[in-house]
Amino acid sequence: MGGSAPRRESPLPVETTSFVDRRAELAEGRELLARARLVTLTGPGGVGKTRLAVRIAARVARAFPDGVRFVTLSGLHDPHLVPHAVADALGLHDHSSRPPLDALVERVRDRRLLLVVDNCEHLPDACAGLAAALLHGTTGIRLLATSRHRLGLTEEHLMDVRPLRVPDPDAGLTPADDTSPALALFADRAAAVVPGFRLTDGNRAAVARLCARLDGLPLAIELAAVRMRVLGVEQLLARLDDRYRLLTTGSRAVLPRHQTLRAAVDWSHDLCTETERVVWARLSVLAGTFDLEAAEAVAADGEHIRPHDVLEAVAGLMDKSVLTRQPPEEAGTGPLGAGTDGGVVAGCGAGEDPGADCWAGEGPGGCRGDGPVAGCGAGGDPGDRVGRPGAGVPRRCGGRVGARVAGGGAGAQGVSAAAVRYRLLDTLRHYGLEKLRERPGEEAAARRRGRDWVVGRVAGCEGAWFGPGQRGIVARLRADRDSLRAALDFSLRTPGEALTGLRLAGDLWFYWHACGAPREGRHWIERALDANPEDTRERARGLWVSGLLAAVTQDLALGRRRAEHARALALRLGDEAEAAHAGYVVGVIQLFGDDLTGALDHFRSGVARGPLPGQHLSLVALDRVELACALSFLGRPDEAIAVCEETRELCEAHGEEWVLSYVLRMLALARKVKGERGPAERHARDALRLKLAVHDVIGIGLTLDLLAEIASYGTRAELERAAVLLGAADRVWADIDRGRWGSAALAGARQGSEGRSRGALGDDTYRRRYDHGAGLTLTEAAGYALERPDPPRRDDGGGETTGTPLTRRERQVAELVAEGLGNQQIADRLVIARRTAEGHVERILSKLGFSNRSQIAAWVTARR
Repeated sequence: MGGSAPRRESPLPVETTSFVDRRAELAEGRELLARARLVTLTGPGGVGKTRLAVRIAARVARAFPDGVRFVTLSGLHDPHLVPHAVADALGLHDHSSRPPLDALVERVRDRRLLLVVDNCEHLPDACAGLAAALLHGTTGIRLLATSRHRLGLTEEHLMDVRPLRVPDPDAGLTPADDTSPALALFADRAAAVVPGFRLTDGNRAAVARLCARLDGLPLAIELAAVRMRVLGVEQLLARLDDRYRLLTTGSRAVLPRHQTLRAAVDWSHDLCTETERVVWARLSVLAGTFDLEAAEAVAADGEHIRPHDVLEAVAGLMDKSVLTRQPPEEAGTGPLGAGTDGGVVAGCGAGEDPGADCWAGEGPGGCRGDGPVAGCGAGGDPGDRVGRPGAGVPRRCGGRVGARVAGGGAGAQGVSAAAVRYRLLDTLRHYGLEKLRERPGEEAAARRRGRDWVVGRVAGCEGAWFGPGQRGIVARLRADRDSLRAALDFSLRTPGEALTGLRLAGDLWFYWHACGAPREGRHWIERALDANPEDTRERARGLWVSGLLAAVTQDLALGRRRAEHARALALRLGDEAEAAHAGYVVGVIQLFGDDLTGALDHFRSGVARGPLPGQHLSLVALDRVELACALSFLGRPDEAIAVCEETRELCEAHGEEWVLSYVLRMLALARKVKGERGPAERHARDALRLKLAVHDVIGIGLTLDLLAEIASYGTRAELERAAVLLGAADRVWADIDRGRWGSAALAGARQGSEGRSRGALGDDTYRRRYDHGAGLTLTEAAGYALERPDPPRRDDGGGETTGTPLTRRERQVAELVAEGLGNQQIADRLVIARRTAEGHVERILSKLGFSNRSQIAAWVTARR
């Protein structure tokens, strides 16, 4: 058991503002990557290293068969977690017991991809170690890094990212100079806040002089352009000159670039209200992106700054381009298709009008995928779109930022990673942190408030985990993973806070286990246990969580010791629920170790005892799932089916999906053992649909294995299908553990499937079909497995279907969805009403058992 974190469909960050032409730098970067495997873009803060790296990566993406992946380290401060962050970006789900960096290198040894590692300067040794391991341990991996300083490897090629070119303001500028990068950037950002602004003969020289005074630094130019709301260009220049004179005590010498940027940031800071300054400083403790609820929790102190003050301050800071709004894709896409896969997303107040433009809008329907984006407080102003500095406060919200966001509470209901999130650029965050440290005790207080908010959020999520909000919980916790890490680190580094850190690490058991983060979970839980040697309930929980995570990363001996210790400690403390949780782990380890009889006795006694007060229902249900597994492996399928049916009722009564997907897989296994291939395949497909919906990659691998085994007992066509499914399953397992955890049962089933298929098809045909499956992506593999070989039937227009449950019109719509068209574009192409197109998409999703448009696209691709 154990789920996996979502593999991101969009490997590079979405650009929310226009990119000013840097043709020479783009060409230089491409040339360097063509001849070097490690290229580091260096330069001062605010010079545009990240944007340039993203553009270079996009330009060379076609040269890398396994794609481009982007990992940002700005929110990461523990060097031990760098390999975990990279594995997450690569979609890897390591469950081995090897050192994380060694496991990472092994997983990508045969890949040909470009890895973009952003913000390396604060973790130089870890980044250098990562680069060295990948360069020496692989042949097809290339790295593009950004850092203020070089990494220091002999293989490293440096590219100095310079400020934007500024034409000489005294050289008689003409309209031909309007395309110079610095002037073009200022004009673009100024037009965003002053509609109609353009460069003219009357202001061109002043803009050039202003950009020159800002040394052509993009961030400084953007911050200055925002002031065009209230000042003209000449006024901007005069006030900037005054500030520089203060910094240099009257000297007219050109300032060093770091002082130039400091002056621009100081100016923005001085223009803030006192409340905005305090909020800016306090928000600087938040790592990565954050939402309004997190901002209110950290910045409001209940005395001087209240939540509504934070709301207004956030709006003001966005207006000054201090805070930037992150598009949903960059806010941390969750495993539920959280985001905009089409139609209206829960949480948007403009849902009644499917044609309404949204303030985050792109494309003809307003939002990506035709629907308003979750978290938007109103239909929005079509003029306020991502990319305009200061835009993002919907006009119809009366200045309330993300008015619907704060209502999610600490639990799962309505929580979506696509809700509005914000970010402080690193330069501005470090500035805010400096200001915060000027106030004695403020930094510790802000970090403690942030930690307490995370503790409350996690407790609410754990309580709601066995319920209908699972997808939202996973999406939200993944979006907040930098804040989770910061809260754990603060607790374990601050005297007197270690017990809270252990409680937090233990309460995240479901996240570490079900969401594909067992290696990182072990890192935190071991640190927390070391810091808390006293016998407490928190330690009892920490021990069995440690045992569970050790077991799923193939350290069965340590896992067994930890689980037994946890059970004994819990019983001494009189906590029967924690003792039962520890007992579940003992049984899992017996099952992993192929002690089927021992596991059967263990789980049977737990199920017979029934749920205990305080016992988590997820673990109650998992007891039954593992019991059914042991029964099936021991050849007692009827008993397994009875257990599964009872457990399915429990899951469905609570709206739970993750455990339910395993129940369905166990039903398929039991039916397969009975020789009932038809029902077995139906249950397995139902399980796969759920696993795809919650993006349980391990579950997908297990279910593809089972579908291959079922098909391997069929006709020649089914045997060919089994070979494809085996190839697809092996490809999925390559990102988890090629040895399938060393399980004799799993390995034996897989070998049997291959033996039957290869024996019937011959080596050549088997290898051809197997290679086809091994070349499928995760969604393509699932789409292939979910194809329904139904007989042809009449469609609504009198035509026949071709082995699918879709009508002719629905197949047309599905093809257009696969092309990336939104509902309005489909309606235009087919000359039908938008609502008719929406209805077709909904029926396609329903008939195919899918939950989002990307699954339709994968299904169409697989059929092609």
